[in-house]
Amino acid sequence: MPTTERELTAPVDLCGADGRLNPAAVGWSRTPLHRANLRGWGRAKRWEYWGIVTPTHVLGVTVSSLDYAALYSLYVLDRATGREIERADTVPLATGVVLPERTGTASGRGRTLAFEFGGTPAATTLKGRAPDIDFDLTVQRDPGHEALAVVVPWSPKRFQYTVKDVALPVIGQLLIAGVEVPVGEGSFAVLDSGRGKWPRSITWNWAAGSAPGGRGLTVGGTWTDGTGSTENGVLVDGRLHKIGEELRWDYDRTDWMRPWRIHGATVDVTLHPFHERSAATDMKIIASETHQCFGEFTGWATTEDGERVGVDGLVGWAEEARQLW
Repeated sequence: MPTTERELTAPVDLCGADGRLNPAAVGWSRTPLHRANLRGWGRAKRWEYWGIVTPTHVLGVTVSSLDYAALYSLYVLDRATGREIERADTVPLATGVVLPERTGTASGRGRTLAFEFGGTPAATTLKGRAPDIDFDLTVQRDPGHEALAVVVPWSPKRFQYTVKDVALPVIGQLLIAGVEVPVGEGSFAVLDSGRGKWPRSITWNWAAGSAPGGRGLTVGGTWTDGTGSTENGVLVDGRLHKIGEELRWDYDRTDWMRPWRIHGATVDVTLHPFHERSAATDMKIIASETHQCFGEFTGWATTEDGERVGVDGLVGWAEEARQLW
């Protein structure tokens, strides 16, 4: 189903003085323009997630606040051996976490993890420490590189502002148990930045892929259905082409390693997985289940000019996440 979405070109506040969604904030932009001036406590969620794929490893890093707790996580996959390393920290009442109203920067420290994300529009530095893991990376943005920033409105009281930034070259140092892992040529970073007020229970799909030359893809579903907004776009030579269509997701929940097909009139892409990451927690008040499959994409997407562009060779992931929070 196609949607009609408004492109925003000027800065805007996400919320009004009453803490509700500002109607003028609903839309999408090619660069982050929103000030996420969230008010109130208990349903606000803020996070910065960086996913990094190198020829040899996958790295996922999260700094997040659920209001009543700060959650930090680190994930490392050795693509050759399939070995996974996972580290996580929870800090009650989100003490010490910093997630500004403007997305793109974050910092925080738990008992065993410490992260700091910052820098300039041209380059973002990602630094972190965890048991047996250290990283100091620089994410590079070419002049004119565009991202997808969009507000998803469930209601005046429940809404999400997200920034999806794909196909960003990354260089630097990753140490695993004192052994240096090269991060350079053929390595790409993806940002998922979020600020909003969420329902108690939600399910989402998201897929992202990157390749050299400013080629990338970000598509989502389930959580955006029926809102009039999508988080779908294809990146060609660093320019974002917004896809205003609710897409169909076909995958096998009994066998996550089977191909994931995401398709509609304007998109038909398939992720062919090489590894599945599965994570689940159930603390009754908070519960989550995530299946994230890493792989390579094939297929095509349509630009704003109506041209079909191939996505063969993009590397990234597709996921299903279920949250009770």
